[in-house]
Amino acid sequence: MECVVQGIIETQHVEALEILLQGLCGVHRERLRIHESCLKSSPNLGLVASEVRVLCDLEQPEPTWIVRHIGGAMRGSGAEQISVLVRTMVESKVSKNVLRLFYALGYKLDHELLRVGFAFHFQRGASITVTVSSVNKMLKLHATDEAVPVTPGIQLVEVTAPASSENYSEVAAAVSSFCEYLAPLLHLSKPGTSTGVVPTAAAAAASLMSDAGVTT
Repeated sequence: MECVVQGIIETQHVEALEILLQGLCGVHRERLRIHESCLKSSPNLGLVASEVRVLCDLEQPEPTWIVRHIGGAMRGSGAEQISVLVRTMVESKVSKNVLRLFYALGYKLDHELLRVGFAFHFQRGASITVTVSSVNKMLKLHATDEAVPVTPGIQLVEVTAPASSENYSEVAAAVSSFCEYLAPLLHLSKPGTSTGVVPTAAAAAASLMSDAGVTT
């Protein structure tokens, strides 16, 4: 299970966001270059369609692989009263043969993405991860070197934290509290709830860059 919120920011303000995150988190960023393959099951594998995501970390000297399944979101009055999405999520490290395995099981490649950016991992009331990335699509199968941005000039910001059925309320509160510090630059909300770019982003970014001694 995990708590998650998402938002978008213009690429021109990403450096200011990084400065803010560096000050808030107190840790160094990690570079991000993830090749994501979305696989869907064929009808003969069950009545309910299944979707898994295979993530290959291209930033490592030797690429590493993870398979991730994102389940349904928590529903009911409790879910509506919190500002983050709580959903089931299972992931596991796998070998480079994982795609061959899923193809043999009858899964088909639905689409591919390349996410390029950076991430911060830190503890702040919960184990929180913030990723800032450009989402790119492949024009040819597995051609990561030829990927092009899905939304030029815009980057995706995602804040996630692992949770359980016992502590999701506390984790959700920690995520919401942290997101308030980012409010001048971007608005974070439940995935699927588009809020666009915030009007205060340019002024907030200029102030952060000035305080950091960065000239634009």
